[in-house]
Amino acid sequence: MHVHILGICGTFMGGIAAIARAAGFRVTGSDRNVYPPMSTQLEALGIELTEGFEAGQLKPAPDVVVVGNVMTRGQPVVEALLESGLPYYSGPEWLAREVLAKRWVLAVAGTHGKTTTSSLLAWILEHAGLKPGFLIGGVPANFGLSARLGSEPFFVIEADEYDTAFFDKRAKFVHYRPRTAILNNLEYDHADIYPDLASIQRQFHHLVRIIPGSGRIVWNASDANLAATLAMGCWTPREGFARAPGPEVLWSARGSGDFSSFEVLEGGRAVGTVDWSLLGAHNMENALAAIAAARHAGVGVTHSIAALKSFAGIARRMQLRGEAGGVQVYDDFAHHPTAIATTLDGLRRRVGKARIIAVLEPRSHTMRMGVHRDTLAPSLRGADAVWLYAPPDLGWDVGAVARELGERAQVRGEIDTLVRDLAAATRAGDRVLVMSNGGFGGLHDKLLAALRR
Repeated sequence: MHVHILGICGTFMGGIAAIARAAGFRVTGSDRNVYPPMSTQLEALGIELTEGFEAGQLKPAPDVVVVGNVMTRGQPVVEALLESGLPYYSGPEWLAREVLAKRWVLAVAGTHGKTTTSSLLAWILEHAGLKPGFLIGGVPANFGLSARLGSEPFFVIEADEYDTAFFDKRAKFVHYRPRTAILNNLEYDHADIYPDLASIQRQFHHLVRIIPGSGRIVWNASDANLAATLAMGCWTPREGFARAPGPEVLWSARGSGDFSSFEVLEGGRAVGTVDWSLLGAHNMENALAAIAAARHAGVGVTHSIAALKSFAGIARRMQLRGEAGGVQVYDDFAHHPTAIATTLDGLRRRVGKARIIAVLEPRSHTMRMGVHRDTLAPSLRGADAVWLYAPPDLGWDVGAVARELGERAQVRGEIDTLVRDLAAATRAGDRVLVMSNGGFGGLHDKLLAALRR
């Protein structure tokens, strides 16, 4: 069967393409920007790529078209598809029909920590010899790829609440029908899709409604928004996790310092100690969730703890990109005030009194809409110095955030100027934490090059 994928070069759709190819389908695809590394990865799998969204790519006609959520009405290939009568599905629906329907799905949902927790869970199952399939929005170092078909029955998926396609405005995760679900946390985000927190809670409630009674919900019992969502109705046994014991908490932990070592507690009883390469209380919570979900899939706690000790991290999650002139440059995906604050806290616990310089690109749709402008400055107070990028089309005044932070904050409107001035302001021993959910114009490498000069 020939599957043609529109919008193939994103992480999610590229992962679906790799899984489809491994499942034996003939796969082709198109995107507006076809360039490495995704283009070379797909071509290495034997997937033919087309640049652009012209109508001619549907001739000869494929058997089915999979439509990414970057596609909109008015694009020539979309209009041709609707006129053609060819069968078409969103990426999540096609994946659910062709792959997930045969699998034990372990889905990881939440505003923060999805990529890390999915990676931890997939590695625990892999370490146990179960060879799970997975589709993750990042690249775990233990695997070196973001998606694979794997062996039955287990499949780990990062369950995103973003909308599915131009013809399906439900959250992606309602298609996955998990048997095991992790609900990490719930905050307002994706302001371009959801008008308020209640509308996101409703989508999470739709997910809860389709988890079978024989399944398991692993949830953050310290999150009031999740508690309110589960109060809408829950028909599945659940296990709570949190940093500290509590009424609905089965899994908790004892840790201190930078949380690179912590004791796992089940029902208040110590069951083992994790010593690993990650840091921060938020990652400790992610580990608790992964341990609980893995046990529902049959992997014992002792084995999970052993797996976590060999977890090698994830690209763009507190990733050390390089060091020059005694300055370490880190890359992190944080783009929400809560994630910014927890990331800074984790790094502070690791480096002590060393100077932390935070560099932020307000790139997400929600950030660009100015939704977080009032909470952004408080989230950055854990840094000794803050550099904010203000692209000309941002639409709101980043300078107001800088003024609230006082002398520690600087604003620049051009990447090259930011790199030049930032490099001049650093000194040996500094840690530069670059935060963006995009490429930030290659700032990481440009900064390292400037520091070497």
